[in-house]
Amino acid sequence: MMPTLSSRQLALISSRTLGHYDAHAESFWQGTRDHDVSQNLAALLDAITAEPPYRILDFGCGPGRDLIALTAAGHEATGLDGARSFCEMAHAHSGCTVLHQDFQALELPADQFHGIFANASLFHVPSQELPRVLRELWGALQPGGVLFSSNPRGHNVAGWSGDRYGVHLDLPTWTEHLQTAGFDPIGHYYRPAGLPRDQQPWLASTWRKPLA
Repeated sequence: MMPTLSSRQLALISSRTLGHYDAHAESFWQGTRDHDVSQNLAALLDAITAEPPYRILDFGCGPGRDLIALTAAGHEATGLDGARSFCEMAHAHSGCTVLHQDFQALELPADQFHGIFANASLFHVPSQELPRVLRELWGALQPGGVLFSSNPRGHNVAGWSGDRYGVHLDLPTWTEHLQTAGFDPIGHYYRPAGLPRDQQPWLASTWRKPLA
């Protein structure tokens, strides 16, 4: 079991992690702008059963790479990030509305989105805060809406990588969190595709908010 974090420790996790991204925003954009996440985008969009175009929240949108792709596909995309520099860049790159919100202090509209794309973002949420954050994402989805997540997997450990805090969970623990929050599983896979499992550090999964 991971130790319980104090409010001061939680605040430090946010400020230090977001400070890293703010300080390295341009290099992060240059290093990730050409990453191919089409498999992940397809996993989300293919699971949505509403009529397009879809309203999509890019949760942890970074500098806006996936907002650009979602908009180009004809969908109404909204970004959200805790790093102010990322929010400014994402809006400039995509033209989309971008919400500046700390993951630990969300204010999301209810029943708004057909899908939430949480690509390499939710692992920054400390485990003790994850049930609340997932429930808030559940509330922001329309009934039948879909949450996609991709996180670095591990043996249920948490800690710092430089100035970034992360939680690395295995599939059973991640599944327990999502189902406790009210989601039904759709499917999962490991990335990068086509490699042996020990060379696939990312766990991708899709989840549905029940219709009733």
